[in-house]
Amino acid sequence: MYYFNQTKHVMSRWATLPLIIFCVVFCSLYPLRAAALNDSGQKTAAPDVIRTIVNYEVPDVDMVRQDGKKLVFSKELDDGRPVILNFVFVSCSAICPMLSHVFSKVETKLDKEGKKAHLISVSIDPESDTPAILTEYAKKFGAGSDWDFYTGTREASIAIQKAFNVYRGDKMNHTSVIFIRAEAGKPWLRLEGFISPDEVIGEYDKIMKQNNAG
Repeated sequence: MYYFNQTKHVMSRWATLPLIIFCVVFCSLYPLRAAALNDSGQKTAAPDVIRTIVNYEVPDVDMVRQDGKKLVFSKELDDGRPVILNFVFVSCSAICPMLSHVFSKVETKLDKEGKKAHLISVSIDPESDTPAILTEYAKKFGAGSDWDFYTGTREASIAIQKAFNVYRGDKMNHTSVIFIRAEAGKPWLRLEGFISPDEVIGEYDKIMKQNNAG
């Protein structure tokens, strides 16, 4: 009986050994695992946005606003208001709706805070995006009086895309880019990547503060 009990005791100890080893190894590696998860979580919550300050020369090409008026595009940028600009096309089902949603929120928040900016969306599919179609698109995203949409000839649209270094040949290759400028003659802030409305407002506030300080 004594031998049986001793054997049972030894076997019990050996049975628990794998569990003990697992606990020791898990506990020693947990901080590394937690750090990796934290790094991953940070990247998910705040995707990388490439932020650059660039000078662009905008060509004096004619474009057509959503209300049907034919205008010189460079003059539309220089109406005295800060500018927040992007490139979209109506049939886009991925990036453009997100960009337009951001612009919608930005316009609303700027208005509530009493801040001014001219929000501009340039079509990269002007042959399909007529003024009437852009008007309906603007209504879909609740665009107010400070947000305008522009179309025109294919050549004019490409010229503007090239001026802002966003032309990628095919409209399906376009990326998420937002441009902010404090006033005419000043450099542009280029924000490349997916960015939230609050982050856009934050960048707008910083660039306006720097402009006013200078």
